[in-house]
Amino acid sequence: MSQPFANPSDETGQGGNPRSARTWRRLVGSFRVGQSIITAALLVVGAVRAIGDGSPVPWVIAISLVFGGWYFGGLLLSERTRDHGVAAGWLVGLALIWIGAVAISPEFVWLAFPLWLLAGFVLRMRWAILFSIGVLAVVLAAPVVHSGTTTYANVVGPVVGGVFALGISRGYLELVRDGRERSRLISSLVTAHEEMAQLQDELGRAQRDAGAVAERTRLSRDIHDTIAQSLTSIVMLAGSAAPMAADASARAFTQIEGLAREGLADTRRIVDALMPAELEHTALAEALRRMLHRLTEETGIRAELHVDDTVPALPVVVDVALLRTAQSALANTRLHAKASRVDVSLVDGGDSVRLDVVDDGVGFDAARWERLPAGAGGGYGLRAMRERLRELGGGLDVESAPGRGVALSASVPVVAAARG
Repeated sequence: MSQPFANPSDETGQGGNPRSARTWRRLVGSFRVGQSIITAALLVVGAVRAIGDGSPVPWVIAISLVFGGWYFGGLLLSERTRDHGVAAGWLVGLALIWIGAVAISPEFVWLAFPLWLLAGFVLRMRWAILFSIGVLAVVLAAPVVHSGTTTYANVVGPVVGGVFALGISRGYLELVRDGRERSRLISSLVTAHEEMAQLQDELGRAQRDAGAVAERTRLSRDIHDTIAQSLTSIVMLAGSAAPMAADASARAFTQIEGLAREGLADTRRIVDALMPAELEHTALAEALRRMLHRLTEETGIRAELHVDDTVPALPVVVDVALLRTAQSALANTRLHAKASRVDVSLVDGGDSVRLDVVDDGVGFDAARWERLPAGAGGGYGLRAMRERLRELGGGLDVESAPGRGVALSASVPVVAAARG
């Protein structure tokens, strides 16, 4: 039925915090108990006064039991349904029973007050006013029908009471709505705070990982470009000098060449160990392929990889940047997109190398995200991707709209890639 008759735990909406839910349960429960007590008291008073005025006792008892049964039965039914049509039908049935009670004795006009309250709860404002006017007409007509006359108090009292009861019920509904919205706002703020903390942790981890990768890559490059090159030169010089030297010198040159080769092998192992684990012993394309295969196995999302045959060999630092971008994009797809398919492409753009990630998920308002200043909303992962690519002279383009999936394109200039 309508809100005052719904389960009080629903008043805070989905995800409301437990303290607010308990508060509104107490408020709704207290109001429901108070309204039930008032109705029961008015029913008893009306029945007693009707019997005292000489109305037939069996009729008075019967109509009182029918009214009370219909009223309290409706309250029990309201625990199981929120159907407004059922609520309206129940109220109309209660009003008809009340009219029968008033026909037996005018003392039952007191029950108009809970009817006015219920009208404000169950019906929309327009219908609540019409229903209340109809109830008021019965209240005003009852003394005239039974005694042929009425009084000024019999007119003013019901009018004031009807307006007051309807105003109470509508005001209560507004209070409930405000409380529900306030609870939802608090819940959303708590959720946003938690998400922001998680995103900040994610950004911190991404920055630490990026820093570690950058340092490992720098060390790998420096060792490769200095020590490894020097050892290679020693191997070549010793190998070319050995045939031209005397026997003793030849053996020395051979030993030098052997030691240099061992040092070169150790250096290359160190360089390989400094590379990201995902790129060890494999190319970027193969790392992406294994990543997509794992995504499909774990989530059921269909994933395909498309690689241009003309994509040039990329330096480690570029491989790392594109790999991390793909990892972040696929993590977003896994956690937020609700997608059934994702396509990843590694494209030779001529003057750039491009990584495209496209899914068919729920999407988001990318135009709004682009307008937000850093730190003003979500998308820390996207901002981290963009910053990582900008360090290589590249960029990140994001196209999305609610319900239309996400298309992400990361690019690195070929000149920058070659320089990396």
